[in-house]
Amino acid sequence: MDLILTAVVEMAQPFRMLMLVTGVFVGLVVGVVPGIGGLFAMALLIPMTYNMDAYAAFALLLGMGSVNTTSDTIPAILFGVPGSVGAAATVLDGHAMAKKGEAARAFGASYSASMIGGVFGALVLAAAIPIMRPLVLYLKTPDFFAICAFGLSIVAMLAGSQPLKGLAAAMFGMLASFVGIDKIAGIDRWTFGEIYLWDGLPVALVFLGLFGLPELASLLLRGSIQGNAERPTYAGMWQGIRDTLREWPLVLRCSSIGSLLGAVPGVGIAVLDWIAYGHASRRPGSGPKFGEGNVRGVIAPESANNAKEGGSLIPTIAFGVPGSASMSILLGAFVVHGLVPGPDMLGKNAALTMSMVFSIAVANIVGAVTCLVLTRPLARVAQVPAAILVPLVVTFIVVGAYQTNMIAFDFALVIGVGAVGMAMKELNWPRSAFSLGFVLGPSLENYFFLAYQISGWSWLAQPLVLILLGLAVFGVVRQTLSWFRARNSGGPLPPALPDIVAGATMTLLAFAALVTAATGFPFEAAIFPIITAGLLMAFSLVTTVQTSLRWRRRATPVLSAPAAIPGEWSPVSEPTMKGNLAIIGLCLALAFLILLVGHLAATFIFVACSIVVLGTKSRRPPLVIAAAATAFVYSVFDMLASQPWPTPWLAGIGGIF
Repeated sequence: MDLILTAVVEMAQPFRMLMLVTGVFVGLVVGVVPGIGGLFAMALLIPMTYNMDAYAAFALLLGMGSVNTTSDTIPAILFGVPGSVGAAATVLDGHAMAKKGEAARAFGASYSASMIGGVFGALVLAAAIPIMRPLVLYLKTPDFFAICAFGLSIVAMLAGSQPLKGLAAAMFGMLASFVGIDKIAGIDRWTFGEIYLWDGLPVALVFLGLFGLPELASLLLRGSIQGNAERPTYAGMWQGIRDTLREWPLVLRCSSIGSLLGAVPGVGIAVLDWIAYGHASRRPGSGPKFGEGNVRGVIAPESANNAKEGGSLIPTIAFGVPGSASMSILLGAFVVHGLVPGPDMLGKNAALTMSMVFSIAVANIVGAVTCLVLTRPLARVAQVPAAILVPLVVTFIVVGAYQTNMIAFDFALVIGVGAVGMAMKELNWPRSAFSLGFVLGPSLENYFFLAYQISGWSWLAQPLVLILLGLAVFGVVRQTLSWFRARNSGGPLPPALPDIVAGATMTLLAFAALVTAATGFPFEAAIFPIITAGLLMAFSLVTTVQTSLRWRRRATPVLSAPAAIPGEWSPVSEPTMKGNLAIIGLCLALAFLILLVGHLAATFIFVACSIVVLGTKSRRPPLVIAAAATAFVYSVFDMLASQPWPTPWLAGIGGIF
């Protein structure tokens, strides 16, 4: 009880509550705009927390992450377009209800189920804290390594439909995490003589480029979301709330599914969403069939996807193993604020852990109530033309990147990683697996070397280590064999030539990393990069060979009838390439303007000019000025956020001018 009171008192401070509410509103806006996603928003907000205290920082981040699956139902229900992957199952019955004139009822059911599910997930996290602490204290260094390795194998296997690609992407992310000064041997690894890289690749910049820029390219190609949607009424929303309360057993069961599966590393929100939907479809109850407007088809996935936030924090806090891709980014925030997952988070930082429970619960309540009140204006955000939205979000990315070190290398890194992210997205290399490997890499190396120092190689024979590593190997072998059988039996193929080139490039990169580590680094700094590079080379080589053999086996029939499998053998489409190049060009233009005139003036000029160039229906002067002013306000806020807290507002504003 004292711990709970301490957390409540800490979170009751006005600035921390302000950050929590700010995070909620950011999450609601992000959720309602298809193509952005919580991963991008989480990466975007981390640079703004650098000089906040940990309570305020995690209130902002968890406030955002807890509710973006609440508002993503707005475009899903109104337009049949999910605001994120977490609303994919909701589209089936939610949009069907909207077409029947029951959009308001669908919204009421969705928001109330999301709120109950989110609070349930927070309670599960709170209940797990007393259990986690003795468990974490019992585990030794080799056990932590085995847990991280097991979690990484599950994440990689579930990251996409091609498990070897997922594993290769995870190894690639781990290699990227080794860039910088090695803390064990004290030498630089793959820094190419640049002092900028001595501290490694900044986590926030990697995620901004990896997730932000590729999604903006897709959004630019789509334009705006069109459609004449019904305006929901508040009376209909109350009917949906009553539906949720009447179906309370279903809500609790699906919330349990969300929180329990959310605690399993690698079970993404899209997976548990469909599991909850499938569970509900077994008992459709009265009313229409599932897929034709059954309200239970809205309640089930919405209660599950909000409950997963609390569940996914359990392995993140206890073991440093992210329960989801968004938790991998949150681990980056742990690093930024000097926090170490494990016993410390359940001991001396237990009040901070309990404040996270408080943040999740309050964020879900505030988010649901806000959506009920502001559904109409929030729905309009989904119809904002890309010509307006894209320049604004490019501003958020580039300015956020620049605040990291305030040098030109920040621009180069975020654009370079963005290009890698675009290639991975187009070639179906899972970026979530890369991000998890990038975050887990340093922890895995540290646990590995400490275990080796203490016990040599004998730690590999410890019972828990053997069990977990054996399960990881078994899972990889089983899924890989299943994948080979599925590929050999036919089905859709990847774009062969780009896929082969990408696999071959990854193999050569891994070979170069292996040779460099083996010949240029001392044993302490080389052993784990050698293992990682060897695994990357093996996974990518097998993927490349398999794709090449299947391409040759089926090349003749496809060439004789190219229309039979449209688009499968062609490289990345020309419109997609143009969209990617357009985003990179916009980032370069803004970076040049920032270096030339400073970021406050640059953002206003950039947004105004970009809207005029990109938009045909968005050139009205008031609209252009409003969008440019929004970018300017963001830059001001970002500048103030980069100052040490608490900052006197008058002095901060005076410093701008």
